[in-house]
Amino acid sequence: MASTPAGVQVRPGVEGDLDALTEIYNHYVRETAITFDTVPLTPCERRPWLLSHPQDGPHRLMVATETVPGTGAGRILGYATSGPHRARPAYATSVETSVYLAHGAGRRGIGTLLYATLFEALSGEDVHRAFAGITQPNEASVRLHGRFGFRHLGTFGEVGRKFGRYWDVAWYEKEL
Repeated sequence: MASTPAGVQVRPGVEGDLDALTEIYNHYVRETAITFDTVPLTPCERRPWLLSHPQDGPHRLMVATETVPGTGAGRILGYATSGPHRARPAYATSVETSVYLAHGAGRRGIGTLLYATLFEALSGEDVHRAFAGITQPNEASVRLHGRFGFRHLGTFGEVGRKFGRYWDVAWYEKEL
């Protein structure tokens, strides 16, 4: 794994992060097919999502921050989550994971740090498998998931339509 980027800390997400997390997510809504949401969300609409990730248990939200030099203020660089894979009770030991970085925060090892922290937090939980769906193409995400031992299961062809075209989603699995 990559070394910790200088000045970057990872901690559980809190309600005070909601505006910044929503801004990060909305960049992907507006500019990419990485998420299949098509309309930007407000912090109020995103609040139930944030609250569904407590500081313990299998559904986590980890946030990477760095101190802005000269201000002492923290800036959110990205986040990683684990959430329910499916709603039915027998799926409870499976999670779906994802990482979103602030625009311009890539290629610094932050995604790696976020996933390392997330999987460390999950190591004490009753979780058997992690799954990730990656809209194609997305080589950076494929590399990140490979670094953590995810293996490709298959690809859903043209499963989502956004920006006037259809997109494939490759599914990956990791044993926990």
